[in-house]
Amino acid sequence: MSSPVKITLIGAGSTVFTRNLLGDILAWPELREAHIALHDIDPHRLALSEKVAQRIAGALDARPTITATTDRRAALDGARFVISTIQVGGYRPATVTDFDIPKKYGLEQTIGDTLGIGGIMRALRTLPVMLDMQQDMEALCADRPLHLNYVNPMAMITWALNARSRRVPTVGLCHSVQHTAAELAHDLEIPAEEIRYLCAGINHVAFYLEFSHKGQDLYPRLKAIQREGRAPDWNRVRYEMLSRLGYFPTESSEHFAEYTPWFIKPGREDLLKKYNVPLDEYPGRCQLFEHAWPHIERELAEPGSQDPQALLDEVRGADIQVMPRSVEQVGDMISGLRQVQRSAEYGGTIIHGVVSGQPQVVYGNVPNTGLITNLPEGCAVEVPCLVDANGVRPTHIGRLPVQLAALMRTNVNVQELVVEAVLTQRREHIYHAAMLDPHTSAVLDLEQIHAMVDELMAAHGDWLPEWVRG
Repeated sequence: MSSPVKITLIGAGSTVFTRNLLGDILAWPELREAHIALHDIDPHRLALSEKVAQRIAGALDARPTITATTDRRAALDGARFVISTIQVGGYRPATVTDFDIPKKYGLEQTIGDTLGIGGIMRALRTLPVMLDMQQDMEALCADRPLHLNYVNPMAMITWALNARSRRVPTVGLCHSVQHTAAELAHDLEIPAEEIRYLCAGINHVAFYLEFSHKGQDLYPRLKAIQREGRAPDWNRVRYEMLSRLGYFPTESSEHFAEYTPWFIKPGREDLLKKYNVPLDEYPGRCQLFEHAWPHIERELAEPGSQDPQALLDEVRGADIQVMPRSVEQVGDMISGLRQVQRSAEYGGTIIHGVVSGQPQVVYGNVPNTGLITNLPEGCAVEVPCLVDANGVRPTHIGRLPVQLAALMRTNVNVQELVVEAVLTQRREHIYHAAMLDPHTSAVLDLEQIHAMVDELMAAHGDWLPEWVRG
């Protein structure tokens, strides 16, 4: 008999996300005896994730081999699949620095993990770690390994890893496509499972090229929601983009607002109010999670021990500045931890499709090998992919509507410069990336941009590679 497939989770101390992924993976009969290898640099969080993994296995009547180690090479040894969920530098000090220093220059952000100066700095911290891990995967993993990456900035990481080596192909995974489809189904009062769509673009700036129900185009109804002022308050940016570009984007309004030059401008509180743009939303969510984590940890360790409503009331009274729906999600998180149910993530679906040979369709971030003809060759694109025993095979899209491709290229320019900076260790491209970023360049002049980048690199210190620190 062949040995069980080994699935390694790097960053398994992201315990809630690890729980969701393992619930998906171990629910498949073909994967119930897999070897699940958990790795994290935080022994406490790793031990909690191991305990949670054992409980999930019991709930699903699965019999996996579960190992946990702080030794990354040991975790990768023999792995057929590797799932990455790391965050280099964490909320403190790295994310706080990414927000506080730009704010001194008048540059405000909402999320700061994908593009903009926050996305650039996160990439500079993260890419060297991911490239080093890729070398370990090449040396240690089983034949035909597959790397499934959930780490942001998604497009830059997927681009850089696949540009450096295709021996261990990287597929970037995000939940924005399927989550947004469900949100729009809710707005239209149609069951989400009845919606049919085709989506393509780059991560966080992809668009639904088709969106229908029982053969009927739903775009006229979506446009009517925007025109009649019925768009949800938290989603005004994306409905505005629908009216301006003719297509609906996949990533949330708070994300999308900072990928363009139009919504966040110094002294324009009227724009923030009109489009309900939540500045500093990601730091607020991090503070919210820090506040809620002791409750979440106790619930993970002792299911049923925490009161979701009491936690919700507590975080509402904590005076943390976040969107109301971010607060509500904390209570939902506690409730959701009490039963193992399939999530909307694609990781488990891909692993099952490859192992079982049963065809699946997912949306993945992959190298642009002529898939989208009016985006640069080699950049990371998000397209539907067929998954089966042959692996993950992306589908050809062709030419996007010209206005969508033009918008995406403003983001791809920044991604390319960061990837080039890291792969060639050319420090000047970091400044070029910040200069060409749509939001940064709309707010700051060249001297401010250069000074801000210098200050950020000095502040991050050892979180950055030596060639960046200068």
